[in-house]
Order: sequence, then structure tokens, then C-alpha cells
Amino acid sequence: MLLNVNNKLTCDVIVAGAGYSGLAAARMLKRAGLRVQLLEARDRVGGRVHTRHLTATEPQPSTLKPQPSIPTPQPQTPNTVYPTPQPATPNTVYVDLGAQWIGPTQTRMYELLREYEIGSFKTHDTGKTILHWDGKTKTYAGLIPPLPVPALLSLNNAIKKMNRLSAAIDPRQPWQHPRAAEWDSITLQSWMDRHMMSNKAKQLFSLSAQAIFAADPAEISMLFALYYTRSGRDYETLMNIRNGAQEERILGGADLPCRKMADELKEEIRLSSPVSLVQQDENGVHVTYAGGQSSAQHIIMALPPVMLSRIRFEPAISPKKQQLWQRMPMGAVWKCYAIYPKPFWRDKGLNGIVASNEGYGRLVFDNSPADGSKGILMSFVLADEARNFSELNEQQRREQVLASFASYFGREALMPEQYLDQSWIEEEWSGGCYTAIMAPHTLSTMGPTLRLPEGRIHFAGTETAEEWNGYMEGAVRAGEREAGYIISQSH
Repeated sequence: MLLNVNNKLTCDVIVAGAGYSGLAAARMLKRAGLRVQLLEARDRVGGRVHTRHLTATEPQPSTLKPQPSIPTPQPQTPNTVYPTPQPATPNTVYVDLGAQWIGPTQTRMYELLREYEIGSFKTHDTGKTILHWDGKTKTYAGLIPPLPVPALLSLNNAIKKMNRLSAAIDPRQPWQHPRAAEWDSITLQSWMDRHMMSNKAKQLFSLSAQAIFAADPAEISMLFALYYTRSGRDYETLMNIRNGAQEERILGGADLPCRKMADELKEEIRLSSPVSLVQQDENGVHVTYAGGQSSAQHIIMALPPVMLSRIRFEPAISPKKQQLWQRMPMGAVWKCYAIYPKPFWRDKGLNGIVASNEGYGRLVFDNSPADGSKGILMSFVLADEARNFSELNEQQRREQVLASFASYFGREALMPEQYLDQSWIEEEWSGGCYTAIMAPHTLSTMGPTLRLPEGRIHFAGTETAEEWNGYMEGAVRAGEREAGYIISQSH
């Protein structure tokens, strides 16, 4: 039997990864009376969710690597116990460097907010939206962009067809659909080329797909696109603010529920402790991580596939699952922020939302605080553009993004109080964002292994979620799914 040096199991369950999925799993296990150890590679909890608090006056570096929330703890050493966080001071503003939005049908996230008495607020969308296309700027109200009628019809038809096709997908087993192999043999781009005659409509649809997947349509299997769409209700839900996936933000930052869950798990959390080796036999698992070793009956791997591929397993993980992980690369995204004394674009009747086919700031949102005390513009840089953006130095990135903002909102956008950006491509323990994607001939052939345990090794993380795959909601649901299974086997 795999035991620690005292010939005793360290705990009942080890959880690797302290993002939403791992925290939700560990919390549920602890509440059920099981002994838990939660191992996190970073020096903070939250994973791909990270809120950065900034003083209102102190300049910040333009490029931020994920850091602990205020107040900054002392430098971490391996096997460091989770420090008690303190609330941000009133004179700070914050930006969500990772995931940030919640919306309708994301029931577990809203239940967490209610349980911890955390508020939420509507994403600002009052005013006119900007469409900046081929050097020309147009504004419009509502959801319908100012396109020529043929382009508008083509775009509308494509969205409706995506909704209709995805509605027939079973998110628990998308590979069972009669056309699964057919759809998994083509990319989303191939499908667009076949069904969309208008180039302008195709470009806009491509921008929406990049915003949803943080990947180019040519990288994504059509079957995966339908599965992902179905897990989040439909394509319009994934696109929209009102009644959509971007409807609300969390007061205090998107990682506040993570930190609240971590408060319940202070003694169980070990930060700066990446797992390097997982061994198992018929009696338990033995885990080696930076700073120590632990033994347990089970382990839940709440990590993205690209990170799982870096861990050694003895005996080896099944070849099909290994191959699946190799074929699930992460999306590519930067988030870029400009912070102003006020949201000046609102005075011009604009809502801060932009769609463009030029420059690096092609998709922009108003990310100002709920009270409007600061003006914050946030731009995604996505897919191929994100990889190109990584080749620029910090001054060049700032200039490029602010130039885009100025072309939309005027010269005032060139003079922010602060500018900062975050590359998730270069984030060591994520390897990209928002989530893992699948190329053709992956989901239909290897997808059935995605959620299957390997003996005492269980797999969570948002990539395994049946509902809201790729979102915070999916992460919570996946973590609780695996915890619930272990609890059922323990009684």
C-alpha cells in the first residue's frame, strides 16, 4: 500500500488545483467530513480567475503577472499554508485579469454569491455600440449592427443554424450524435465557408467566435463548437450581454468567491506546491509535489489538460486519455486595460462596446466599477492577434491598444491614468485561456475518456463540465461532480 513515512494516509482526498473547480471540490469534501489536502502550484488561489487591486493614484507596471490580492503576502516558499486575505481598501480600484462575467442559468455561481453575501452588478451597456470596420466608424443601438441587408441576413441565419444544430447535441456525450463524426471532420471555419456567402458577415461571425473560444474558427472542430455552444445554452447567450454570458460582474472581483471558499480551507491548502508525480495502487494514491509528499484514497485533478500532460503518472495514464490531452491546446488571449478619471465615453452617448476588424483592440468593453468612479476600458486581444501581440514590448503594446481606443473614442483615450495588460499565453500554470479547445477528429474519437477516472484518479476542471464548459460555472459544477462521486463511494 502507498503510505507516507508514518504508515498512515495523509488524508482521504487530495485535490490538485485551487481554481474554482478544485476549491469547490475540496469544500464539498470537507463539509462531508472527509480529510482533504488542496495543492496549488501558484502562490494564490483562483487559477484562471484573478482580481488585481490597484491604488487609484500609484502608477502600475504595464504588464502584470498574476499576483496575490492586497495585502501582498510575504514571498511564498513551497508547502506554504494559505494566508488569510484582507479586504481591499476603499481607495483601490480593481480589474479582473482572468474570467469575470456571470449570467443567466449559471446557478451555482449565483448560489455562491448568495451564500457568501457577495453582490453582483450589470455589465454597462447603456448607450450606443461602435462598429469600426474597414476604417469607418458607425454607431448603433440595440443588438443589430448596421450591416447591408445581405450581410445581416447571412449573419442571422448562421447564428440561428448554430443554435438549431447545437440544440440537438447531448453535452454529456456529444460523440453520440448521428452526425458527430461528420461534424468532427471539419472546422468551424469550413462550416462558415460553406454556409455564409457574405464576407462581412463571415468576418463578424469569426470575431464573435474568437471572443467565445479565444481561438480562430480554423482551429476548432465543428463538433466541439456545437458541444461548447450547447453547454452554454446557445450561441446568442454566449455572445450577448443582456440575458447572456456577459450580463453581470461580481462586486469585489471575480476571485472573491474563490477567496471565500479558501477561507474555509485554510489548513488544507498548500500554495506554491505544483504536483510532479502521482502514483497509485489498489489501496491509494501517493503524490509528490514541491515541498513534500502526501498519500490519500483518491485524488481529484482540477487542472487544464495542458497542465496534466506535465505530470508523471505511475502507472501511466491510458494512451487514449494522454492523446486527448495532447489534442486539447489552450486558447490564446491578452486582456488590456486603460483606466481613466471617469468613463468619458458615456458623456458621448456611447456604452464603451466596440467591434472592429483593425488593430489589436478589436473587441472592447466598459469595465468601469459599479459606481462609475473610474472609467475602465478593457480590450481582448485574441487568437492569432494574441500571439502576434506577444512579440511586442510593453511600450509598443500600450501604444497599439491606446491608438485603437483613440480611433473609437477620441484623443482623450490616449491619456489614461494607468495602462496594464495580462498575457495568459505566458502564464506558467495555465498555458493559455480561457479554456482548452479541440481540433477536428478529437471529440468524436477520444472525447468519451474526458471525464472517466483512472482508478483512484479523478478529473475535474471546467474542461470536463457538461454545462457551461469553459466558464467559472462549469468549473464549480465539475469540481462538485467529482467530489459528489467520491462522497457517494465513501459512505
